[in-house]
Amino acid sequence: MMARLQRMFRHRWLDDADTRRAVPPPLLEKLAARVADSERRHTGEIRIYVEAGLPMSYLWRDATPRERAISMFGKLGVWDTEQNNGVLIYLLLAEHAIEIVADRGISRHVEPEQWRQIVQRMGSAFRAGHHEQGLTEAVDAVTAVLVRHFPAPAGAANPNELPDEPVLG
Repeated sequence: MMARLQRMFRHRWLDDADTRRAVPPPLLEKLAARVADSERRHTGEIRIYVEAGLPMSYLWRDATPRERAISMFGKLGVWDTEQNNGVLIYLLLAEHAIEIVADRGISRHVEPEQWRQIVQRMGSAFRAGHHEQGLTEAVDAVTAVLVRHFPAPAGAANPNELPDEPVLG
């Protein structure tokens, strides 16, 4: 019971200001440009979602960061791409949690271990306080996976199906 209360306190202690400190407006712009550049090289879609803490409804039911990431994957429409090759990079500051959720089209080609390795590299950067480095390296790593399995066909239309801007929750 005490651990659950401590978790709730930790999530309520952090707020939007903490999210903006971790990912300030100039970094949001850089990440949006990096995602846009990435998506010109493949047919997949990349979304980034960063939040300080879980909503109380998640805390009351003791939900995991993974559950929240999967929920945001749906709410942000990452699952709704033509080739089912969207990827969500999710960061939860209160728990220093990082999740990557990939749609079924890309999951057929990528082993979970490859996603775990990307998350581990991000975690190392974040623990050192380098959010920009961690997020840009994650976008680059996801880009490499998408380029390998879903390269943009030369000369063909490659519509941008989802916004490129990261979302701060």
